[in-house]
Amino acid sequence: MNKTPENQSLVIDCETVTRTYREGPEELTIFSDISLQVAAGETVAIVGSSGAGKTTLLNLLGGLDKPSSGRIAICGEDIHRLSEAGRARFRSRNLGFVYQFHHLLPEFSALENVMMPCVLGKDSVRKAEQKAKAMLDSVGLSARLSHKPGELSGGERQRVAIARALVNEPGCVLMDEPTGNLDEQTGEGVRQLIEALRDRLGIAFVLVTHDRAMAQSLGRVMRLEQGRLQQVS
Repeated sequence: MNKTPENQSLVIDCETVTRTYREGPEELTIFSDISLQVAAGETVAIVGSSGAGKTTLLNLLGGLDKPSSGRIAICGEDIHRLSEAGRARFRSRNLGFVYQFHHLLPEFSALENVMMPCVLGKDSVRKAEQKAKAMLDSVGLSARLSHKPGELSGGERQRVAIARALVNEPGCVLMDEPTGNLDEQTGEGVRQLIEALRDRLGIAFVLVTHDRAMAQSLGRVMRLEQGRLQQVS
């Protein structure tokens, strides 16, 4: 288990966050007064039953949704004080996202998919290509640069998605069921990759997963249940 070091800068500082939704006259509370701190180079796995609000929490941490109350700072920036355009620019520089389904663009090669965040971030095409090639090499796909998603295995597609999330060297990568669509052996390969990249690059990972064994092997485990977030191990 890796605990948050007190002397290490916080990549995520989430304080007393509440998220409610209104359904007609009813107000539905997804979770209440949640706090979470994540340091650079730390992995935190969030587990819990379906419908507990795990994906909602990830969306809040990524600036894709706003809390009803509370504060969320990413890399020292209170992201919900930014404009929508400001949050989008902040996300492109400081956050990476990986989902259960890879969301790669099918008409583009692995290299072109990984280049995309760099080009959108105003890197030159040459610099974007250099960065994308280096990141694909780091995830073991240097021989698959020109292959399109349909020509790759499930595990390879997820590695491309991870490379795309990491190519701009964000402070934190948010992952929603990154192995949920993979067989056990391929999922274990992705787990080892996350661990290696975390240790080598010092990037923090926050992942939602139903795979308890994976969660426990990677780092700190938090359970979101009945609107509360508590440390399990």
